[in-house]
Amino acid sequence: MNLIKLLLCLFAAKLQAFSCHQPQIIKQKPIQFDQKRVELTRLYQLTHYGIDSSSIEIEPKMIVLHWTCLPSLELAMRVFNPAALPANSPRRNEIPDDLNVSSHYLVDRDGSIYQLMPDNLMARHIIGLNHYAIGIENVGGIDGKDDLTEQQAEANAFLVCYLKNKYPQIEHVIGHHEYLGYKNSALWLEKDPEYERSKTDPGPDFVNRVKALAMESQAQPHASVISTKHCCVDRTKQTKRSSLRAK
Repeated sequence: MNLIKLLLCLFAAKLQAFSCHQPQIIKQKPIQFDQKRVELTRLYQLTHYGIDSSSIEIEPKMIVLHWTCLPSLELAMRVFNPAALPANSPRRNEIPDDLNVSSHYLVDRDGSIYQLMPDNLMARHIIGLNHYAIGIENVGGIDGKDDLTEQQAEANAFLVCYLKNKYPQIEHVIGHHEYLGYKNSALWLEKDPEYERSKTDPGPDFVNRVKALAMESQAQPHASVISTKHCCVDRTKQTKRSSLRAK
């Protein structure tokens, strides 16, 4: 069992996924997370953030919604899985360094949720903010168009509430297209002033739909369901209302 599977299994045993819209299942679909990826992540955080540490743990204060620009889950997994960005990748021109892009969660067209890596470790998904941000990728966004589904919006709303319950310090829920608005904030750590890219995903309509669904849920009782494939299953009965805030 590699490092990522071990971490997911140990971590999943303690999880409770609080549904704030509808009960959801989080399936484990780990990407390659070997020592090479750990070392590349350490090098990335040193180069870009000035963080010289053996740890690649993050301080979650933000959730970032994305789309993959790919038509299927399988293609997205193929992109995220390698620890290093392939030498022949067309993205080499826009992405410096060897650490491959990744995300903590991936949501398929039907709303199925997959966890790709522990959400307290750093994924490369957003310039300047990776040390504070949990990433949620959504299959779709072909040709730069918002084709994301209502099932994906509901799954994202669930994840927003679940993660805000798990990490109460999370205060920001944004789309990738909004990230440059944080350049002058305390969360921005990027040391290279030239390293920025214009982003359009997933657009304000989808982000607003997700936030609206998450806010509606505040008045609903919370049932929790989580399934962690290959590890364990944790189900709890209905609990009292949560005071989660969706911002």
